[in-house]
Amino acid sequence: MIPDMDLIDGNPFEHITGLVSNIQKFSIHDGPGIRTTVFTKGCPLGCRWCSNPESIVPGPEIMTRFSDRCCHCNACMEMCRQGAIQVEYKEKCVVRYLDRDLCNHCMICVDGCPTGALERAGEFYTTAGIMEIIEQDLPFYETSDGGVTLSGGEPLLQPKFTRDVFRMCRQQGIHTALDTTGHADITVLDQVLPWCDLVLYDIKHMDAVIHHRWTGVKNTTILDNLRHIHTRVPVWIRVPLIPGFNDNAPAVKAIFRFVSTLTVQQVDILSYHQWSRSKYAGLGRPYPLEDADPIDEKTLAMVRRLAHEFRLGNVKITAG
Repeated sequence: MIPDMDLIDGNPFEHITGLVSNIQKFSIHDGPGIRTTVFTKGCPLGCRWCSNPESIVPGPEIMTRFSDRCCHCNACMEMCRQGAIQVEYKEKCVVRYLDRDLCNHCMICVDGCPTGALERAGEFYTTAGIMEIIEQDLPFYETSDGGVTLSGGEPLLQPKFTRDVFRMCRQQGIHTALDTTGHADITVLDQVLPWCDLVLYDIKHMDAVIHHRWTGVKNTTILDNLRHIHTRVPVWIRVPLIPGFNDNAPAVKAIFRFVSTLTVQQVDILSYHQWSRSKYAGLGRPYPLEDADPIDEKTLAMVRRLAHEFRLGNVKITAG
């Protein structure tokens, strides 16, 4: 599990440890310019459409989505001390099963797999280790006015790690962006905010009951925190447009009405996609929106019309 960041006082911040699910270089969708996006692991929300399901659980996991790489050597089954991996031969097909109730996430099978058919979701990094990776791309930040984005999951679940990565970036003049759900205690947000050059802030729905039904939490804290920060730091609002959830005029209108009362630099509409389906399969989870259709042009036209109605000239629509 993620170490309790508040219990590491006294250690140099270069050695604070965080749990990371992925590091994406040359990102162009998580803030201005070319960026390195660090996806932290662990999230207080459980959005049905989550495109990063491997970042939800606050601990290391095993993903099996690369089954086409399996060479059927059975090394993983032989190494597993818990008996969590079984192989079944069906006619000309070999099927590998991972019993996640028996698995203790020791990762011996992942480390011993010769082909990479098993993948580790979640690794621990010190802030110094993260900075070594970030510094490799300094020339790209400088030429594109880019920088570093901490995303997730929810970076505010690891506030000291997030804060101190940003502090170290600031020491080198690297632009910092926090990509957050906003669902965090205000005191935690205030620890990190002074080190942010930009906040990418999710607004999913204005109705607290519907928000809770689809994400597992109400939106009260999220909206209150946004009211608290929108004049203190540059903010980009991000709205995932999800079929059956908020892809209707009343929902979009309520979001735009709220956003129009704030000081924000731009609004990004992230149109729903199913690119993460293989991740759910690799984690042994059903894909919650199996029957959902892509957002159609008629819906996008409605969003553009409402943006014009609320005089939001800074709305951008992209793939989610």
